[in-house]
Amino acid sequence: MRNRGYKYTTQPVWLMRFDRFLQLNPVLQDEPIEVMLEHWATAKATRNHAAECEKLKRVLAKMLRHRNPSIPPRRPDSRPGKEVAKQWRKPHIYAPADVRRMLDIARSYPSPRAPLRPQSIYTMLLLAYCAGLRRGELARLDLGDVDLQGGTITVRRTKFFKTRILPLPDSVMAELRAYIDARRRAGAWQDPRSGLFWHEQRSERYTKEAIAGLLVDVIRRAELKPPQGRTGPRLHDLRHSMVVNRILEWYRTGINPQDRLPFLATYLGHRDIHSTLVYITVTQDLLHHANERFRAVGAPCLNLGREVRP
Repeated sequence: MRNRGYKYTTQPVWLMRFDRFLQLNPVLQDEPIEVMLEHWATAKATRNHAAECEKLKRVLAKMLRHRNPSIPPRRPDSRPGKEVAKQWRKPHIYAPADVRRMLDIARSYPSPRAPLRPQSIYTMLLLAYCAGLRRGELARLDLGDVDLQGGTITVRRTKFFKTRILPLPDSVMAELRAYIDARRRAGAWQDPRSGLFWHEQRSERYTKEAIAGLLVDVIRRAELKPPQGRTGPRLHDLRHSMVVNRILEWYRTGINPQDRLPFLATYLGHRDIHSTLVYITVTQDLLHHANERFRAVGAPCLNLGREVRP
């Protein structure tokens, strides 16, 4: 699968877990693969395990059918995936005031041993919201990916093997320029291939785990998330918020969001608008503006139909 261009990173994890289970249960070694999978499915009673088992069954069915095309295709079971979907948390949409509060906290983040860190966190948060970047994309940004003259950043090696060039507002580019100047004064490497977000103490780029930990801590300090635990708003919700707030702004300026969805999908690095639609959370403000647009455009059409009716 990797030779065909797929990343194929999660499937080997499933196979390794299944293999570990079989090693601990040698009595199953002479059983058919279907029996092994049934025992594996009953090893845990969680929803996630059931969904993982179903995915593993699909992977193994494809492998076996590839070796022997005479094997009938396996009919997938959608029930485990639906059960897992029931426990998914609804995205939290950060209001612009929430984002401003987080940015203020990032600027004053306590870091006596690493003076550049507050400005690094501030710039990370700015790009996560204004450009909708994922934490992995933030970690992979190089110094040379920022074009201060053209007002763009290049996001490489992203999801779906895409590289995209994103134009940014002048205000965001001004903040990026200030950060790069502060980064240079702090003694960071100036090689264009060095990490944009540079760790002073380790003299290397921030990892995606470190970026996530810092930004989640900012969310907690803004009292938007409980001090401990995984409940409450997530870091990835910044990406959801970027989409919803951008659509709201289009509504306010009289732009039809439907015409702009393909551009938004490209900006986010999606393959098509169907992936972008997942990020559109219907808030009260969004519903209000959508209703007002229908009132202005659709309602006259309905009234016209009533007038011509005999």
